[in-house]
Amino acid sequence: MSEIVLTTLNAKYIHASFGLRYLLANMGELKDRTTMVEFDINQRPLEIVERLLALNPKIIGFGIYIWNTTQSEEVIALIRRLAPAVKILLGGPEVSFDTGKQSIVELADYTITGEADQEFGRVCSQILDGAAPTSRVIPALLPKLADLELPYDLYTEEDLSHRVIYVEASRGCPFTCEFCLSSLDIPVRAFDLDRFLGAMEGLLQRGAKEFKFVDRTFNLNMRVSEAILEFFLERFFDGLFLHFEMIPDRLPEGLRELIKKFPPGALQFEVGIQTFNDEVSAHISRRQNYDKMADNFHFLRGDTGVHIHADLIVGLPGETLDSFGTGFDRLVKMRPQEIQIGILKRLKGTPIIRHDDEFKMIYSPHPPFEILSNRDLDFATFQRMRRFARYWDLVGNSGNFVSSRELIWAGDRSPFQAFLSFADYLAEKAGRRHGIALTQLVGFVFGYLTEMNGVDPELAASRLLADYQCAGRNDIPLPLRGHISEAARGKDAKAVAGPKRQSRHAAETVG
Repeated sequence: MSEIVLTTLNAKYIHASFGLRYLLANMGELKDRTTMVEFDINQRPLEIVERLLALNPKIIGFGIYIWNTTQSEEVIALIRRLAPAVKILLGGPEVSFDTGKQSIVELADYTITGEADQEFGRVCSQILDGAAPTSRVIPALLPKLADLELPYDLYTEEDLSHRVIYVEASRGCPFTCEFCLSSLDIPVRAFDLDRFLGAMEGLLQRGAKEFKFVDRTFNLNMRVSEAILEFFLERFFDGLFLHFEMIPDRLPEGLRELIKKFPPGALQFEVGIQTFNDEVSAHISRRQNYDKMADNFHFLRGDTGVHIHADLIVGLPGETLDSFGTGFDRLVKMRPQEIQIGILKRLKGTPIIRHDDEFKMIYSPHPPFEILSNRDLDFATFQRMRRFARYWDLVGNSGNFVSSRELIWAGDRSPFQAFLSFADYLAEKAGRRHGIALTQLVGFVFGYLTEMNGVDPELAASRLLADYQCAGRNDIPLPLRGHISEAARGKDAKAVAGPKRQSRHAAETVG
């Protein structure tokens, strides 16, 4: 039993809610009267409601995000019918803007906008004391980071063993990219470094191995970046994995020297490029130096074992299919291990809507509010690019086709045009974007290479088998049998520690 319940529906079980843990850590005198319960979006609403109401709460606080709005609204509507006396509080990025237009906000008693780390506890105190707020929408005061209780002790042993551990050394972003909620943040604020590193020491002592930094610009402050890398380098052990979001054109010599000391597969840099089109960059108020970016990529791929996850977006105002393809080809030549192809989303509160009329931007009215068409790309083209993005993730990013994928654009072919052709082929053959087994996918890639690209069957089969067996698989997929020479059978790949997907890329790097 608990008077206050904090809950959210995570996208997957492995994603431990960072926001809920911050709220619980800062409940003050109400902490012992508060329980945190996490679900995921694949669980049945009735079962979620049953578990929540079994705690007999007076207040339930929901974390609302773009991925769980629809499911959360269904859960809240059921609670409203079954237990109308329970007070419902909402918070999170998806309900921090446009609150007057959202049906989920109408269902709730109160919605807290902004960083609610401390405000949630204050509102709960007022409700329990019989002095509930008169306004249903409550803007949170921006908390001073020095006043916040850190949440890292709230990660359980199960979390440390089976889930992604999120950490942050700073909040905010100095950039103003119009498609991103971070563009609305107050300028970057940093946690006290000694206090933060002390918390990281505690996580390490408890057995944490994988750390995902949610800082939007990890390499903004070189003193802090270097101190954090030095901290983990001094305590490095096999299996330690660190993920950072990086500014792509900012990598000074001191940081480079530290990065080089980490073994392959230990560091992952998420690098948001989004577009190589200067005109499009101007439309979305984005600034980046492409020459410095290219030099940094060359260093990372040539002199380090860093796993690079680079982002591009389809559908930005003014981006044509040709200009996106030119940017994609440029990025492929820079050799990041993964290229994440995102479809533009219209996040609530972002100023990207100022382009709606000029560029005829039409978005889905349902989460995740992806763009459906615009002046330069019609609906059919966007659907084609959704298939491209999904198949690129399966073939280009998964690490299961590290060497064989390049046969798709062998010679002087444009990687974008070649892979778009492959995506069309795969869509026709498979008839779906999801639920394609790896062995089936190997067969589809083999068929495309040999039937459409004229690749020698033995060469295609040997490359595909080497990639397939890189992760320790010993069988030979049926479509490749009969095309494999004895020399190509049973080659051992070098094992590299780290998450499976990244380790497959890292094995190629050191092989």
